[in-house]
Amino acid sequence: MPPKWECTRLNTQKVTSKDGTPIASWRSGQGPPLVLIHGTSADHMRWRPVLPALEERFTVYAVDRRGRGESGDSDGYAIEREFEDIASVVDSIDEPVNLLGHSYGALCSLEAALLTSNIRKLVLYEPPIPVGVEIFAPGIIDKLQALLDAGDRDGVVTTFMGEVAKVRPDDLKLLQSLPAWKARVAAAHTIPREERATRDYSFDAERFSRLKTPTLLLLGGDSPPFLKAGSEALQRVLPNCRIVVMPGQQHAAMDTGTELFVHEVLRFLQAA
Repeated sequence: MPPKWECTRLNTQKVTSKDGTPIASWRSGQGPPLVLIHGTSADHMRWRPVLPALEERFTVYAVDRRGRGESGDSDGYAIEREFEDIASVVDSIDEPVNLLGHSYGALCSLEAALLTSNIRKLVLYEPPIPVGVEIFAPGIIDKLQALLDAGDRDGVVTTFMGEVAKVRPDDLKLLQSLPAWKARVAAAHTIPREERATRDYSFDAERFSRLKTPTLLLLGGDSPPFLKAGSEALQRVLPNCRIVVMPGQQHAAMDTGTELFVHEVLRFLQAA
């Protein structure tokens, strides 16, 4: 029997994941279900720029991943629990869902697609898949941990954005000015553990060769090489997949190219 939602606040619902952790989702809009999975250093607030357009066409479930927002957490982090969290949310919905994941959330969404048959279409925006191209410089995880241990949570997020995600200085200033920045800082403690999980993740292409879910890979035209390499490796193995490159964008097109991002997502999800 699939997990069922527990109503909490006005527009917040929770589902219990496989390990007993409550995972919150913020529901809005009307239409076919669309589940949104944010990346590292964020919570459901990161989708605010694109929500108005998505809510016009979908019932949106904007998830707080474990360790932030209204979701719970557990002792001893493992990336596999994140896969299960997303599958639990997807399976709690009574009809096939569209699933959109960004960055680390895209990687977790990809893996979740192997755990559930309730996904109609899959959109993955720059999952950090290790395929032999350097993702971050040696020592960066220790640097992030040291900043966190020193209580410099803003420094953790800023360093992650600049040195790992390779966000341009002007785009970083924009992100720092948005309401979601506060939530990013609040989730700073999750950044080192997720970077360790990315470093240790092993991409086994054969595992995804039978994943027939229609999949869109979104890629920024100016994104760093490791993100391009990961998306291209995934395109080669997924049997029903295509890449769309967003010119001039990097890793935060929801904020820096909102109309372009929404256009590509809607074009894919609304196609027959």
